[in-house]
Amino acid sequence: MQFEQPMQATLLPPRNPAFCVPITSNRDLGACLIANLPMRDLLSTDLRRAGLELVEPEEASARTLRIPLDNWIELGALLLLGRNPNTACLLDSEGNTLAWKGSENPEECEDRIVTDANCFPVIYPWDLLRMNEEVMALMDETSLLGEVSPLASLSGCIRLANGSRILPGTMIEGPVIIGPNSQIGPNAYIRGATSIGANCYVGNGAEVKNSIIYNNTYISRQCYVGDSIIGTHVTLGAGTCTENHRHDGRHHVSMIQGKPVDTGRLKLGAVLGDGVRTGVNTSIEAGVKIGIARTTRPGSYVGKDLL
Repeated sequence: MQFEQPMQATLLPPRNPAFCVPITSNRDLGACLIANLPMRDLLSTDLRRAGLELVEPEEASARTLRIPLDNWIELGALLLLGRNPNTACLLDSEGNTLAWKGSENPEECEDRIVTDANCFPVIYPWDLLRMNEEVMALMDETSLLGEVSPLASLSGCIRLANGSRILPGTMIEGPVIIGPNSQIGPNAYIRGATSIGANCYVGNGAEVKNSIIYNNTYISRQCYVGDSIIGTHVTLGAGTCTENHRHDGRHHVSMIQGKPVDTGRLKLGAVLGDGVRTGVNTSIEAGVKIGIARTTRPGSYVGKDLL
């Protein structure tokens, strides 16, 4: 009796990791956090849950799905590719190659499958935000392992890890993930697809919306962090604000290697590398990136990248 072999998949290195600086200035793209998990671990877990056998790139065979790490692909589209009997590549609606099988080079594939599923390449920092939004939208259970004040207000799906505290007056609207040993509040406001890492602090009257906050980061009182990525060991001085909205309703533009790039986003805040420290009442213009260990003076306005 013959049994059908499980589909195989392998995760290939990202193609353009430098475009995600400063988040990738001192870590590879696979170590970037999505829903508080390294991207590589998150994708590997999802593939295994779908019944795929993960192999190393050097172990790939003709039946192995080759998936560059810098892609978000709906599992249904991947399974469609896997069931194709020929050498084939999977493309998104804009013609970007997402994954392929049967050949080391996707250009040599016989069949080209164009999917209208929600798939996209992860090339720029704002793509990490989009991926975080997609993953957290799938949350369907609340888990409160930490301490929640009876004077706090929680709604939606929220995951609160051990040792973390939600202080009085705080409002949290999920989906939100908060790692271990963090403190939120008092009177803080957390909303949107926000993930906050371990050992973080969000102070009195601060607001964090639709953002990725890495471990060991301190967000002081009266700060506003919206649609942003904040690295590890960052300290935001009191009153620091990230601008995230254009008054003309157009997409935000961000500079990448000296060239303006349309982000496709109506809301986009800042991207701060590890160890950044801002002075009190610092304002950061939408789409600005601040590099590792850079600092600002009190009352600063940051209108261009500091890398």
